[in-house]
Amino acid sequence: MNENLNQKRLVDALKRFLFDNKVIIMFVLLSIACILISGANISYIAGEVFSRFGRNTCLVLALIIPCMAGLGMNFGIVVGAIAAQISIFWVVHWGFTGISGFLLCAAMSTPMAIFFGWLLGKLFNKTKGAEMIAGLVLGFFAAGLYRLFTLYIIGGVIPFDDPNLLDRGFGLRNAFDLSGNLKYAVDDISFLTTTAVLGVVFALATAVLALHDKKMGKNVNTKTVAAKLAVAVVAVIFGIAGKFIPPVAEMLGKNRVILEDAVVLGTCGALVYAVVMFLMKRPEKGSKCFGKLLTIAAIAVAVFVSNLIPGVNKVYRSVRIPTMTYAVIAFFAFFNNWLVNTRLGQNMRTVGQNRAVATSAGLDVDKTRIIATCISTVLAAWGQLIFLQNLGTFNTVQQQDNVGLYAVAAILVGGANVQKATNKQAIIGVILFHTLFVVAPLAATQLVGDSAISEYIRMFFSYGVIAVSLAMHAWKSGNKRNPSAEGMTAVMMQAASPAANARPK
Repeated sequence: MNENLNQKRLVDALKRFLFDNKVIIMFVLLSIACILISGANISYIAGEVFSRFGRNTCLVLALIIPCMAGLGMNFGIVVGAIAAQISIFWVVHWGFTGISGFLLCAAMSTPMAIFFGWLLGKLFNKTKGAEMIAGLVLGFFAAGLYRLFTLYIIGGVIPFDDPNLLDRGFGLRNAFDLSGNLKYAVDDISFLTTTAVLGVVFALATAVLALHDKKMGKNVNTKTVAAKLAVAVVAVIFGIAGKFIPPVAEMLGKNRVILEDAVVLGTCGALVYAVVMFLMKRPEKGSKCFGKLLTIAAIAVAVFVSNLIPGVNKVYRSVRIPTMTYAVIAFFAFFNNWLVNTRLGQNMRTVGQNRAVATSAGLDVDKTRIIATCISTVLAAWGQLIFLQNLGTFNTVQQQDNVGLYAVAAILVGGANVQKATNKQAIIGVILFHTLFVVAPLAATQLVGDSAISEYIRMFFSYGVIAVSLAMHAWKSGNKRNPSAEGMTAVMMQAASPAANARPK
């Protein structure tokens, strides 16, 4: 009897897992099929995916905060990308290069992105329940104004004299190369420099948070703070001293780190972290902390073992990682997690779940939604800077057109929906979407024999992913509610509207 009951529970759990992850499973199978059909070299695919991951992930992570606040998928991140592009234009004109030019772009684009986000948030508050449509339309409108500014106003209405940037005496060139200016400004920062910078940032963050908790009257574990500061100091010393040690400098002092070396270092770091935290916290067997540390150690060992497989090791050796870019991605993910646990983040979640309840609790719903939109827009601006410095080419007129489309498609592939999105879903989505983005045209070429079809295939998958994901989310919502045939349309409308459940009854 008990055995049959356990089997039934196992089957039910498996069915629930398959249903909840149907979008991810479908695109995993589709990616595998395209890889097999294309016959492409795995090392080439891995290199492209890792490159695209570093280039696009920040833009996808910019979608999480507004989704949490009940705004759905923010197609309006286009305005953040436009803020970044305007700053790039001026920085290139002034002649700033490298990391200093990149930081200046970030400093210039931030206030513009906040202002654009404020306007976008005001629009969202006027179009509650239809934020995605409003963001999409506003993105088109903003792109039109941006084209008017770059093609006619600059050099025409506004006097401007720069033959390297102007086309026919007025209007910016349709595209210009960022080589020698901002290309690889972040990507080419070495692992050692990244380690030193992260050590300084981690020490400052630890000190500030400890002082803040003490000021708020919270208990501060001095041993934990001291341990974190010690780790930060070790990181700074290693990053600086490593440049003077030939073997270390040879392996980690280059612009980019070989994936094999990153795997070894990451494995060692994860194991050391798990052991240190276990010795410090002494978690009980079966506790949540114990399970987390055990999972970290298990994943680290599994990744290290995979490096011993000849075929996998060959791929690891062929891929190079821009460490600082990946560190920025980690910062974006950490920021999202940190914000969720703050009072502001809790307010956003409350607003996203039910606006009527949030209003009854005394929360300023409109203000909270505007703040979420501004944060998303700023992150999108920084993400566009990461994208362009990696791409190395600035298409002045059309660079911003597909920012929202590709970001939304990627996060939906990862299993997110218009009501809930996480860092994990964003990361999984970027990997799956861009794997498919790389191999689908190659597979189509093998099947049809026409390479020109590749761009049509890419656009088909971009729009198709959004349609399929929304349809599957509607199906999931319908199954949970078990609606009648007459009410299915209403359920699908509700799935497409992030704030439908929050309307006052």
